[in-house]
Amino acid sequence: MSTLAVAKRDFLNVRRSKLVWAPVALYSLFMVLFFYGQSSSTDPDFHMVLFSLLGIGSVLVIPLIALVAAYLSIAGERESGTIKFTLGAPVDRSSVVFGKLLARSVVVVAGLVISFVVGTVAAMVFVPDMSIAYGDYLRFIAITLLYAMGYVAIAVGISAATSARSRAIAASIAFFFVFNIGWFSLPISPTEVVKFLLEELGRNPENYQNLTELVFSLSPTGAYLNTMDFYMPARIASEEAPVSTPSDPFYTQPWFMLVILAAWIVVPLAFGTWRFGKAQLG
Repeated sequence: MSTLAVAKRDFLNVRRSKLVWAPVALYSLFMVLFFYGQSSSTDPDFHMVLFSLLGIGSVLVIPLIALVAAYLSIAGERESGTIKFTLGAPVDRSSVVFGKLLARSVVVVAGLVISFVVGTVAAMVFVPDMSIAYGDYLRFIAITLLYAMGYVAIAVGISAATSARSRAIAASIAFFFVFNIGWFSLPISPTEVVKFLLEELGRNPENYQNLTELVFSLSPTGAYLNTMDFYMPARIASEEAPVSTPSDPFYTQPWFMLVILAAWIVVPLAFGTWRFGKAQLG
């Protein structure tokens, strides 16, 4: 059984899951509401809708879609014992991990693409006079799908590294709260800790702004938020985050945010594959 065979079988099992499609429906609903909200404006702004989608998607909906779709992809089969059936065919464990990643990514990407189609239709129906920046919209969609795939890879990696449903659930919830809530909202967030330590060392704030920006971006959500320069006009992006310039360090540039998002796909998968390869399945 190859990676594609594992992916095909897993896709057939997960595609009808209501837990997967419910968050997708929620994201579609938010799109409709945001575009409908612009219909009452005398000067509807397409980029403000993108900004609203960026906020609700990064903090809640997209991580929820990806984690729910993938956190039990391997741990669930290990606990039930059905993983032995999969491994009973001529397939190695890394193929199982990558097959699960492929299947769950297809489901999540398909769901989000449907949401974006719904959003486009809503824009045309509710705000027919609004100017839609299709180039910015496509870049936003592409980066959003990359962000979603990062969270799918994280969930599959967690699932591969754990042996029981309860542990996979706990680890997924912990990851979400650490990197989506604690990383930005708590008084002792990593960024605030770095600021405090450098202030205690007597550094000038101007000298460590780039470092704190890097720490902020090390979260997948932080990296996603810092891609605004790709699709947001400066009038919006500059209000929410410093606009990067060519003279800024490479690790604060928008293109490097894509590297960080790609790393969130590679590293969790590598760790999960390593753990799953060493696991005793009984």
